[in-house]
Amino acid sequence: MAKPIENPPSVAPPLRIAYLGPSGTFTEQALVSQVDLATAELVPYPKFVDVLDATSTGETQMGFVAIENAIEGTVNVTLDALAFDHELLIQREVVLDIQLDLMARSGTSLDDITAVFSHPVANAQCRQFLHKEVPRAEVKAANSTSEAAVMAADDQTIAALAPALAAERYGLETLAADVADHPGNQTRFVLVAPSGVPARSGHDKTTVVLNQREDRPGSLVAILQEFAARSINLSRLSSRPVKTALGNYCFIVDIDGHIDDELLADCLRAIRAKLADIKFLGSYPAEGKGSTETRLEVTTAWAEADRWLDDIRSQIER
Repeated sequence: MAKPIENPPSVAPPLRIAYLGPSGTFTEQALVSQVDLATAELVPYPKFVDVLDATSTGETQMGFVAIENAIEGTVNVTLDALAFDHELLIQREVVLDIQLDLMARSGTSLDDITAVFSHPVANAQCRQFLHKEVPRAEVKAANSTSEAAVMAADDQTIAALAPALAAERYGLETLAADVADHPGNQTRFVLVAPSGVPARSGHDKTTVVLNQREDRPGSLVAILQEFAARSINLSRLSSRPVKTALGNYCFIVDIDGHIDDELLADCLRAIRAKLADIKFLGSYPAEGKGSTETRLEVTTAWAEADRWLDDIRSQIER
């Protein structure tokens, strides 16, 4: 008797992650540094808003975008899109050391350059260098550092501010390396998805949007006092216009801790009940020096605290 034909085992399609392209951007460089995402299909999009749109509509399962730079501060287009336009949750943060190089086609000299292109954030990070070294060149915006590199590859009079990876990808010559005006430049990226909150790691960050219900003296102080009373640290506090009327602002806050921490949960509960509407943008593992060691240390401390509490509770008469 012939054996029945067995269906081949089903293979799950690879995870699709949207990122700012084309290939060779800092965004791609930060994304490929994540070892556990090595098998994902990386899908380039021309703008940050396109990345978030693709993630919201299901074209991709996740998106990866820049949210903050050490020199220029918040990437407002990303923050506004997450705060007002999308229902996405941050899954992790990635911090990348940034080195911007000035690059052009082989044989190009600084005197040949009539225009320098890059992402606006990158242009802003190199103002002093550009003013000193190519004062006659017009500084123009591109959608990404890699798009600028593509433009430079097509025109002998154009230079780009981009990562070394872009020079390799598009066959450009580096005219000057590491040209940012200030040392120690870093960019913070976030991985976002339509749903899901990563489990508490012991070294976490929570991001929320706070909208005050009443614009009255002391309202922001009252919110901050809720955190201070519980010794909860705020690692970043920024304001953004809510786009309804002049003078109306919300606050985007990065908080040390996880929504699964009872103290933080109690704090946000009190703020929502008494003072402000809250949009939750995620609780996720925090980046930073010693983050792995901190997670291990905190996890051990929590385990010891649980054992201590269980011992006391075991003495309660039932």
